Amino acid sequence: MARRIAAGAAYGGGSIGLLGAAGIGVVLAEVQLAKRSVGGGRAPVPPSADGWYGLAFGHTPLRLGILGDSTAAGQGVRRAGQTPGALLASGLAAVAERPVDMRNVALPGARSDDLERQVTQLLTGTGAATGAGVGWGRERPPDVCVIMIGANDVTHRMPATESVRCLAAAVRRLRTAGAEVVVGTCPDLGTIEPVYQPLRWLARRASRQLAAAQTIVAVEQGGRTVSLGDLLGPEFAANPRELFGPDNYHPSAEGYATAAMAVLPTLCAALGLWPETDHLDASRDEDMLPVAKAASAAASRAGSEVTGVRAPWALLKHRRRRHPLPTPDEATPGDASAAEAHGVGHEA
Repeated sequence: MARRIAAGAAYGGGSIGLLGAAGIGVVLAEVQLAKRSVGGGRAPVPPSADGWYGLAFGHTPLRLGILGDSTAAGQGVRRAGQTPGALLASGLAAVAERPVDMRNVALPGARSDDLERQVTQLLTGTGAATGAGVGWGRERPPDVCVIMIGANDVTHRMPATESVRCLAAAVRRLRTAGAEVVVGTCPDLGTIEPVYQPLRWLARRASRQLAAAQTIVAVEQGGRTVSLGDLLGPEFAANPRELFGPDNYHPSAEGYATAAMAVLPTLCAALGLWPETDHLDASRDEDMLPVAKAASAAASRAGSEVTGVRAPWALLKHRRRRHPLPTPDEATPGDASAAEAHGVGHEA
């Protein structure tokens, strides 16, 4: 199914929706119930975390770009240091022992068709939207970018072929500009607490199919992917009030930290900084598979990384995570004193 979606994106055919052919009364009632339940509390506007991290290292900074939707922007938390961008920038600075200049152009509510504008904004410094950050411009392309996208594509029933076509174009533009790219694929919407059966099953199926198709096109364009999937599913089930934000939809600070810990190893590996190589470790069920099979396996196991080797083969990896993830202090990260207050250099 994932291969057909990806192939349809290349040739302009096919689509998949959240409801598909299951337009029965009970499912429609579930949709209306979910709409009333989700968003019961207002999620705060994502705080801006753009700036430098790890200035104490004093070397030439790495440039990290964050693109995507509300998850990438960090909607649901009130402090800049709790956003995924700040957490990843702090972790990258600690591993690389270099300062990191992070710019976040993600936009809450964005679908994959907004990625073209976001990439343009990041690469040229133009096309900014309200609440989004500012890019570097053509003279300073990013070293690495993280894209988190897909949830709004499913909830708004955007055709999956169009969704992955937009993602492929974004990854291709960033790779052409010289940036490494890591894609956090569509999360499993079946883990959202107010969603009940059978809508939960339909949401999970659509999310996983889109995540697998995203993996295929991202790897084919030279990027790496990390499956977010139901990464937070067990934690959400056990502690829904701790890992969901006030709107019952976006993650809390603890939820974002869990997701960032899954992305950080792949982010560092893309820059050749992670101590683990791309060799396979059979003890962790790692394997070399055709990209479609690797994508399908990753979609069903959160935290999995897929990296292209040579078409049509890809590595399916489960990198060890490092605990704890470096966390910046709550100071404005845009100036030198605040960046030093993050303590990344001293903590490392």
